[in-house]
Amino acid sequence: MSTVSTVVGGISFWYAQEGTPAPREPLPGDTSVDVCIVGGGYTGLWTAYYLKKAVPFLNITVLEAKFCGYGASGRNGGWLYNGIAGRDRYAKLHGHDAAVRLQKAMNDTVGEVVRTAAEEKIDADIHQGGVLEVAHTPSQLARLKDFHSVEIAFGETDRVLRGARETAERVHVTGAVGSTWTPHGARLHPAKLVKGLADVVEALGVTIHESTPVTEIKPKHAVTPYGTVRAPYVLRCTEGFTASLKGQKRTWLPMNSSMIVTEPLPARIWDTIGWEGRETLGDMAHAYFYAQRTADDRIALGGRGYPYRFGSATDNDGRTRPETVAALRELMVRLFPTTAGVHVDHAWSGVLGVPRDWCATVTLDRSTGLGWAGGYVGSGVATANLAARTLRDLIQQDSGQAGPTDLTALPWVNHKVRRWEPEPFRWLGVHGMYAAYRAADRRESTSPRPGTDPVARVADRIAGRH
Repeated sequence: MSTVSTVVGGISFWYAQEGTPAPREPLPGDTSVDVCIVGGGYTGLWTAYYLKKAVPFLNITVLEAKFCGYGASGRNGGWLYNGIAGRDRYAKLHGHDAAVRLQKAMNDTVGEVVRTAAEEKIDADIHQGGVLEVAHTPSQLARLKDFHSVEIAFGETDRVLRGARETAERVHVTGAVGSTWTPHGARLHPAKLVKGLADVVEALGVTIHESTPVTEIKPKHAVTPYGTVRAPYVLRCTEGFTASLKGQKRTWLPMNSSMIVTEPLPARIWDTIGWEGRETLGDMAHAYFYAQRTADDRIALGGRGYPYRFGSATDNDGRTRPETVAALRELMVRLFPTTAGVHVDHAWSGVLGVPRDWCATVTLDRSTGLGWAGGYVGSGVATANLAARTLRDLIQQDSGQAGPTDLTALPWVNHKVRRWEPEPFRWLGVHGMYAAYRAADRRESTSPRPGTDPVARVADRIAGRH
């Protein structure tokens, strides 16, 4: 079906539906504050929120290059769930019990976001239906069962394993042979959450300057074209846009992810699909998809598409290649054949931050006052909240206002990661990795054997994912 009338880019469908926020004033000149936060996405805004709540007299300024939520926070798939990048590696480095504590903190974070949004009267279309991940092939089913067992070993005793028939009773995904479900997940509208959070933070007395790109972060300084903000604590909360900062080109790789959203689907189509629980939906492919049933009964579905731009470049307002839009639409119809005639209203892209070892981190350097959080590898909607509360505790501990907490003792705190390779090795490596994953998925789709394709295992090791 033609995508001629599909809106492509325009930041995201979420903003096309919700409207972009009224612009806030840029930084008027040099200033000094107690805490300067660089980045007006989930991480930066949640950090400002929890710090201001904990210490109301703090003078906090948020600097945002475009507008709050312009990046991943306003473009993601709306998955508020308990996944965290790097947990298995943290188990190897710090022991199983430490990783269990990290996982339990993530489980609790889902409820924390839901509760806080309700308390602050942020209407973000949140529906806590859990997360359903399906398997389509013998290889995927074997991985799904292993994944299910591992999650239980990390404390998710409320996770449920379902067979083909039970899966179809929840969501009728063509070819699904099994699934695993966790209650620790919710669907939401990303732009509504970030816009509401920015308004709440501003009402608390935090200053937000938009259209203010930070070009360099150094101890006690955030440098912009309009002036320099000086602060004892300067926090980098820029996730996939970190490479734009001076000296940070190889810190986190900006991985590209793309999405489509359909027109609202009629009841006759939903009757064939089900999905009445409105779980967030994914699968066990190597090049996996993620999807949700929106509050107004659309399907929003995403995947990697064109995974990486040379030189750690980022897109312009979510522009997406036509072949990526077509591939995502083809995937949707393969999963839900009755959607073959529906219109795709919008397609867009965004970037997520990927560290070299695929481990999310939160750090405060007590010698310089520089802090950062990110590298969420696509799990940032919830992880950003846990990171923000951890940054709050680290700053309160460093400033002598509080002692160590359970959050400051989590194994991802102050984790160090080596930098990515220079170009062209970075570009060749990422594109080679995803070519290998797609090839592995194709082979697994026709193989009766349950084992993971060897090429995918090699790609995992080279990428540093396992």
